[in-house]
Amino acid sequence: MMVNYRRENRASRTSLFDGLDGLEEGRLRASSSYSHDERDNDEALENLQDRVSFLKRVTGDIHEEVENHNRLLDKVGNKMDSARGIMSGTINRFKLVFEKKSNRKSCKLIAYFVLLFLIMYYLIRLLNYIKG
Repeated sequence: MMVNYRRENRASRTSLFDGLDGLEEGRLRASSSYSHDERDNDEALENLQDRVSFLKRVTGDIHEEVENHNRLLDKVGNKMDSARGIMSGTINRFKLVFEKKSNRKSCKLIAYFVLLFLIMYYLIRLLNYIKG
């Protein structure tokens, strides 16, 4: 009975490892029974791994770009806040100046002089252009 068990055990071991030719560089070398479908699956798996690594690089680039844009928007927002503060201070000063009638008259007089200066400047330039 013991002898039959050993023969059956050897026979089942032989049939189990029948498709393998032996060891090669620390790996089992597959025989010709390695199916075509398994090779196709391996190629598809490698292709999928390439796609996943490509998508990982693309998402990393997108993340970096988003971070750069967020920093830029923060800077623009801070500059706008500072400009808003400056403008409100200037408007408050104009309100103080125009509250009094005498200041209002002075501002009108200064505005007329500036306007007269600009008109004379452009007339002189126009005359020089016509002569030249």
